[in-house]
Amino acid sequence: MAARPLLSRLMALFALLGPCVTASAVLAGSPAIVEARFTDPTTHYAHGVLGDGVEYAGLEARDAAGERHRVRFAPNTRVFEDIAPRLWDVTGDGAPEIVVVETDPAQGAQLAIYALGSGGLVKRAATPHIGSPNRWLAPIAAADFDGDGRIEIGYIDRPHLAKRLRLWRYEAGELRHLSDLDGLTNHRIGWDHIPGGLRLCDGVAEMITADGGWQRIMAVRFAGGALQPRVFGRYDGPESLNRATECE
Repeated sequence: MAARPLLSRLMALFALLGPCVTASAVLAGSPAIVEARFTDPTTHYAHGVLGDGVEYAGLEARDAAGERHRVRFAPNTRVFEDIAPRLWDVTGDGAPEIVVVETDPAQGAQLAIYALGSGGLVKRAATPHIGSPNRWLAPIAAADFDGDGRIEIGYIDRPHLAKRLRLWRYEAGELRHLSDLDGLTNHRIGWDHIPGGLRLCDGVAEMITADGGWQRIMAVRFAGGALQPRVFGRYDGPESLNRATECE
């Protein structure tokens, strides 16, 4: 796998941060998170699933009042194995939390949610780790997929191996598993991006991925307690997944 220089990886990351991790929502009496970025690049976890050996040991958030909040892992321990932090409202309160892929070198990746607490930036909830080293997950989207007013979060568990869409909901301070669907993926080894994501058209929320063989674009709904896939079109490169998230 070809490695990219650290500088080019960082430049690509900061280019992504602009459109992907800003928000303007502010809750009354409490500044909301409006920006987040990874810090403290590290190379001690040599998985390289995103195209090089650089991951991140730190996370920094800025709130609407301009105050910065930071989390940093101890040296040679966990990493943020991700492209950029996502500002997704997973509680449904109108203000975003920070959703990231966090990896333990011995146990693989997990989806983690960070938010502002009384002590600053804290890890509020997380899925279980996949369970083995060099095992990763690729986030898709967060939305109220079944229309009940609560937010669900979808990701692909091991997009290069298991190719399993997993759906979770944040409830009572925990992420509760709702449903799985096999045969889907959204990432190839070495990509420094995750194509597809949320399609929200005519009031219907769907997750856009590829099928496991990279032949078709798939749109997946969540209704009646189950994930329901449909063929959206022919897969023709990662940009075709991005285009599928747009409404006609």
